[in-house]
Amino acid sequence: MNVLVDSSAVLALLNRRDAWHEAAVSALGTLARQGAALLMTNFLIAETHALLLARLGRDLAREWLLTYDWNVLSVTPGDERLAVEIIRRYQDKDFSYTDATSFAVMERHNIPLVFTFDRHFRQFGLPVVGEPETSRTAL
Repeated sequence: MNVLVDSSAVLALLNRRDAWHEAAVSALGTLARQGAALLMTNFLIAETHALLLARLGRDLAREWLLTYDWNVLSVTPGDERLAVEIIRRYQDKDFSYTDATSFAVMERHNIPLVFTFDRHFRQFGLPVVGEPETSRTAL
């Protein structure tokens, strides 16, 4: 099974003080036991590095960027066009551009699940692992 990994899940995994740390570790263990292939997009790599840099510091962000072991899918121009359309269509939501490109990549690659603590994926109607029904606001 393929699972897209969002930056919020990486932050929760790496930050022991994060409210979702234990849930993230548990979810990752479950995914590993199930043999899930963990995927990120190139946009999520950039977003994750920036998030780690801002929240956990330069050293950890650098270490993560130089050692992450995710399968990376590149966002295409078609994904970007669909992301803009998603943002246009969902005027009542505050989806980020990276979120919207993630939705598009999940659709294009038929990825059935996302590992996240960002409510936007559930708002878009995607099945998630990691977050309870109520989770923190977008990062």
